[in-house]
Amino acid sequence: MLYYLFDYLNQLDVPGAGVFQYISFRAAMAVFTSLLISLIFGKSLIRFLQKQQVGETVRDLGLQGQIEKQGTPTMGGIIILAAILIPTLLFAKLDNIYIILMLITTVWLGAIGFLDDYIKVFKKNKEGLAGRFKIVGQVGLGLIVGLSMYLNKDVVIREKLDQKARTELRQSGNCKVESNDIFKQEEVRSFKTTIPFVKNNQFDYSSLLTWMGDGFAKYTWIIFIPLVIIIITAVSNGANLTDGLDGLATSTSAVIAATLGVLAWVSGNFIFADYLNIMYIPNTGELAIFMSAFIGASIGFLWYNSYPAQVFMGDTGSLALGGIIAVFAIIIRKELLIPLLCGVFLVENLSVIIQVGYFKYTKKKYGEGKRVFLMSPLHHHFQKKGYHEAKIVQRFFIVAIMLAVLTIVTLKLR
Repeated sequence: MLYYLFDYLNQLDVPGAGVFQYISFRAAMAVFTSLLISLIFGKSLIRFLQKQQVGETVRDLGLQGQIEKQGTPTMGGIIILAAILIPTLLFAKLDNIYIILMLITTVWLGAIGFLDDYIKVFKKNKEGLAGRFKIVGQVGLGLIVGLSMYLNKDVVIREKLDQKARTELRQSGNCKVESNDIFKQEEVRSFKTTIPFVKNNQFDYSSLLTWMGDGFAKYTWIIFIPLVIIIITAVSNGANLTDGLDGLATSTSAVIAATLGVLAWVSGNFIFADYLNIMYIPNTGELAIFMSAFIGASIGFLWYNSYPAQVFMGDTGSLALGGIIAVFAIIIRKELLIPLLCGVFLVENLSVIIQVGYFKYTKKKYGEGKRVFLMSPLHHHFQKKGYHEAKIVQRFFIVAIMLAVLTIVTLKLR
């Protein structure tokens, strides 16, 4: 909202009003504002939750320090949601389709998580919202995002001029540092995405349907939309499973978010897109403001959520964090990098799948279920081995940083 106010003031030649035209300035303001909101609002919300006795109910699983967490305020994800939404509404261009999708994602999954926490805390139902309803909500969001990416005319890319065209342009003497001199003028509706280890790091989903003959491209939604649903469901559930130790989901999410924010900014800037030889996606630079708010919200929440936690985010926060990461990656066409970038979430997911699958298999075959891990998700396995949870969180955080660096490195592997 402030962007439009200062844009109007800039047209009136008010001194200093033009600073709001810079994404870097608005992103910095978004970080600062989200930190301020999470730190100030967080303290007030924790006190309110304590007065309302909105505490975590802990099952005794024999984990070190587990019982001490009984009664710690939960539903703290509200802090994260507020610290993301308010700065975004203040500093981002609200007519940007990508910003709109991120706002919808935040509110949508935040609402599902809040409902789950509400049932657990106030209805005293430890199971919370039935799993099938969570899946329906995630599928619904996947349909909204997938259809928007497929149908909206503003979801476009610009392809590079080939070397011959660029040479001719330079020889004509008309070459300047403008996007039209590097990329083709026309904006293209495309289902291309980023993938490492192949030429130009690009893969077109439409190429999977060439066997259908002429006009195959119009059926690409058959592949794209289900993939969007799967990614959103997997990553949001992965973040949910990771939220089992103080600060674990928050810290790893902040690293992932910082990586995606940088990728969004360079993808939306034609100079950096050309220099790094990555896909140029107009208008995605605006997403750097949203992700800056996300990073600020995560760090601010970590102030209260680091060991020993004063508040837990609950499903209100964890489902939203995972969903935001998934949708953001899809929007900037980096969704195929998720298995590497979100490796911590992936391993946490797989540890549960492997544990449950192997237990059922051995029970059916031998009459007695056996386990691969001492306990799942994986972070509990290390707890069972005697590691302090603060050390586990720190090491997972280091692994998340390593994966983030590797993700960026893959962009140059062709």
